[in-house]
Amino acid sequence: MPKEKLLEVLRKHPFVEEFTPEHITRLSELAREVHFDRDQVVFHEGDESHDFYLIVEGRIALEIEAPDHTLRVQTLTAGDEFGWSAILMGRGKYFQARALQATETLAFDGAELLKACREDKSFGFALMYRMLGVVSERLQGTRLQLHDIYSPVAKRAGN
Repeated sequence: MPKEKLLEVLRKHPFVEEFTPEHITRLSELAREVHFDRDQVVFHEGDESHDFYLIVEGRIALEIEAPDHTLRVQTLTAGDEFGWSAILMGRGKYFQARALQATETLAFDGAELLKACREDKSFGFALMYRMLGVVSERLQGTRLQLHDIYSPVAKRAGN
């Protein structure tokens, strides 16, 4: 995808909604296209994956792997993001990510994102503030999933 088209796609993504045009341009300079096939595992829980992703098209399942089954925590679609822990450098992933269908993403190397944050504090604040929102959304999604599984209503329904 040409850089102009990539910038256009990025401008439409909700992740950058409150970014300045300069910050969107800076982020686009770090972006690359990545495609995932249906059922392709992007990363496993505990993996050290260096990329943060914005979903352009498709669906990704965030899952927790257990010995006898896999628990889906959240289903992400176009406009969502995943892999936020890439900016923590050296920390493993907290979930497994798996494509539920062919999925197009924009990927960003965590080390390059951190470098850009250090070089431009304004960009860094905007990115980290938005990343905090992503982490908050994941915590809420996990909390709701656990509530659904372990609530008395779910137990009465046979779950």
